[in-house]
Amino acid sequence: MIHGRSAASPLPVEDGVAHAAADLQRALAAGAPLVFTAGAGMGVDSGLPDFRGPQGFWRAYPAYEHLGLRFEDLADPRWFHADPSLAWGFYGHRRNLYRDTLPHGGYDVLRAWAAQAVDAFVFTSNVDGAFDRAGFADGRVAEVHGAIEWMQCTADDHGVWPAGAERIDVDAVTFRARPPFPACPRCGALARPNILMFGDRRFDDTRCGAQLDRLEAFLVAIDPAAPMLVVECGAGTAIPTVRGFGEGLLRRFPRATLVRVNLREPQVDDDVVADRVVGIAAGAHAALRAIADRC
Repeated sequence: MIHGRSAASPLPVEDGVAHAAADLQRALAAGAPLVFTAGAGMGVDSGLPDFRGPQGFWRAYPAYEHLGLRFEDLADPRWFHADPSLAWGFYGHRRNLYRDTLPHGGYDVLRAWAAQAVDAFVFTSNVDGAFDRAGFADGRVAEVHGAIEWMQCTADDHGVWPAGAERIDVDAVTFRARPPFPACPRCGALARPNILMFGDRRFDDTRCGAQLDRLEAFLVAIDPAAPMLVVECGAGTAIPTVRGFGEGLLRRFPRATLVRVNLREPQVDDDVVADRVVGIAAGAHAALRAIADRC
């Protein structure tokens, strides 16, 4: 049985790690499937900037503070029509950064656990493609908000296609991109990343929809009475997509348990499933490595 905790009485990190390691060992011994879920905090340990709040975002992109633009303002598809240099400056810099960033060792830990399990699947809101670069099979990853290495047309429904190898030329001070900008191979119109943005009515969900269909097929094949272990890393409450998904699995599978790794928000959000959640107030890399060292 997993040891639950509430926000009012958190487990010490060492105890949380010990409980998580024991639950992992039980899950693997029982042939239980594993589900790994990840939010933005998963990438911070790889050296990616922490966009938590406007101050965190502006530390990474000081030019936008002078413009009074927050992450939510820039992650808006309208800029690709109104100001392509601004839009591709923001997304081009991020794409270049993600390509230059090696996934931290925690991804290797998760991949090793997946290799030991009867089956495993990843659900992430991150668009950085880190699970792909870390060696996870594309058929076992669901990127619910899309991926920066995939593109779509801004003018028409021409499907999605892989981004090319070229880098976007972004000014290091103004964070504006210099043309030429990526274009649709079918019509020549401006292209954009295949990422779900705020107020985005044109997001092409073909690719991520197929990923989510594969995830649902994976879940449907699991006996609802069977055990399952969910390991969640770096998923905050500001955009609770990942946290809600993991807690939803606990309601769907009565014998599922969840390990929540979150440096700032390890609390359990849902009192109904709190007794099957263990929270670890630590970074993803450190926590996953500590759990692995106990197994």
